[in-house]
Amino acid sequence: MTSSNTGPILAAAMCTAGFICGVYHAYHLYQAKKRKEYVDSLPEEWVQVGYVKGLNAYPVKSCTGVPLNNAECSPLGLRDDFIRDRILMVVTAEDNVVIRFKAYPELIRIKPTFKKSILTLKHPKMQPIVIDLKKVKAKEKTTRATISSACVPVYDCGDEVNEWITKCLDDKDTKFRLVYYASENSRERAGDVTRWPNIYDVLRPTDTGAFADEVTYHVLNEASVDDLNFRLKSRGKELQVDETRFRANIYVSGCKPFDEDNWKYVKIGENVFQVIKPCIRCIATVVNPETGVRDKSLEPLETLRSYRQATDPDVRKEAGNAPLMGIHMALRSEPGGIISLNNPIYVAY
Repeated sequence: MTSSNTGPILAAAMCTAGFICGVYHAYHLYQAKKRKEYVDSLPEEWVQVGYVKGLNAYPVKSCTGVPLNNAECSPLGLRDDFIRDRILMVVTAEDNVVIRFKAYPELIRIKPTFKKSILTLKHPKMQPIVIDLKKVKAKEKTTRATISSACVPVYDCGDEVNEWITKCLDDKDTKFRLVYYASENSRERAGDVTRWPNIYDVLRPTDTGAFADEVTYHVLNEASVDDLNFRLKSRGKELQVDETRFRANIYVSGCKPFDEDNWKYVKIGENVFQVIKPCIRCIATVVNPETGVRDKSLEPLETLRSYRQATDPDVRKEAGNAPLMGIHMALRSEPGGIISLNNPIYVAY
């Protein structure tokens, strides 16, 4: 190629590179402006509606929760040292896909306890097993696992605990592994979280956390649970449920039943959250968290369906006939703030 031919090519390449750089710079200026506008748009007026009655982290997805007195609000959810919400999950050994207690009810009977970095897993029919999470996190090698269509980096927690879980779940055709999330950043947003932009229009890529199904923070209102129990009794049902059926992180008291449907923002201490969407309830709510046994009459799901169907057409398109109970929200203040039991809860409508 002669020098006379290379001149126009170089000029075109430089123009293209300049254009790309310009677009990139403009995009980030736009994003910075949007972030500033968003911060400026946070509510200035708050209404106290109740207080924090309970805090729970679920370190191993689909297993029993760990009650907390205080917790740090991190981008990946509640944490207290090594106790972090939904930071571990059980996957199939063959293809590294997450499993849930809807399919394997014995999962919900696995109880995690912590002593600093030492995680102990207990199950009524198994001898306890101990895992040092500090050693798990020190591993250099990571692998990939799949949750909600997203492929995420994980550490394998080791053959011993993998064999323990496989024996516990007692599926002769399948082996299982326990994995730990190998990042401090939220997993990429999966396609099923972006199907209906009118529902998720305030959801950010950083809101999905580690192994939460949709959003990092889940709130449940005690008065809404009381209302459900009243309706169960009115329908002649013996079943009465508590907050453990719904696996929320923050359990609030002092509010009106289902007032949470109207909240736009929530403030607890110095922590500000934006409400992203209602929590759509599935068959998991019919599993007794103590026994792992499904309710034969599919309660409380059937009663919830009788009065908690979505009325918004976009939400109904996603939810179908699944009822709504509780809300999902995402952290909008700087991470690192503390939430404690009995903190007052303020909201903006």
